Amino acid sequence: MSRTSSLDLRVRYAETDQMGVVYHSHYLVWCEMGRTNHIRLCGMPYSEMEKSGLILAVAEANVRYRAPARYDDLVRVETTLTEVGSRSITFDYVITNGETGTRLATARTMLIALDPSHRVTTLPREIRELLASDDGHVA
Repeated sequence: MSRTSSLDLRVRYAETDQMGVVYHSHYLVWCEMGRTNHIRLCGMPYSEMEKSGLILAVAEANVRYRAPARYDDLVRVETTLTEVGSRSITFDYVITNGETGTRLATARTMLIALDPSHRVTTLPREIRELLASDDGHVA
């Protein structure tokens, strides 16, 4: 299974540190933006999942930094849904400079399904199917 989507954004001044480089934690925010956009493109906004009683919580996150992003750079976040399990989903990310193609970072997050009481639960079948359907590239 491989479903990939991309999201472009501009680095805001507030995302940079004293050296003029994007502060490391913002890459995880960009991953979240890519992930929620990807889920929306699969056919169900994350807000609708929450309304149905399903919460997705990040259980693991890993980022490998390769090159700096700076203020006003165009950044592209490519998000790939790599695994849908009975209780978890995994996303891989490639973050690049949207103008030069330079790879800035790679990342992976694994999310677990929680019920409204924040207990681990099974992903509903219809959501697993929605996320796992392999109809090629997500537009």
